[in-house]
Amino acid sequence: MDLILSKEAQKFIAKLEEKQTRQIALRIMDLKNFGHLQDSKKLKGSEIDYYRVDTGELRIIYRIEEETILILLVGKRNDNEVYNQFKRKIKN
Repeated sequence: MDLILSKEAQKFIAKLEEKQTRQIALRIMDLKNFGHLQDSKKLKGSEIDYYRVDTGELRIIYRIEEETILILLVGKRNDNEVYNQFKRKIKN
């Protein structure tokens, strides 16, 4: 599968500590290798199917299109900001 990270996701990951960056990278590789993970959950409020998966204190919002995984956002798990960003992005 191909992998695309949005600019927002790239910027967020670049600011993380090494441990968190490693956690995100491992989780993204799991998505790339296995597709939807067992603990992935579908998000509501969009015509396109987006999913979220947690890793440590972080949350990854993504979608899968044929053979491509698009990582739309990465954010803090206990922070609603990642969902607010998601809502703004899907309205555009």
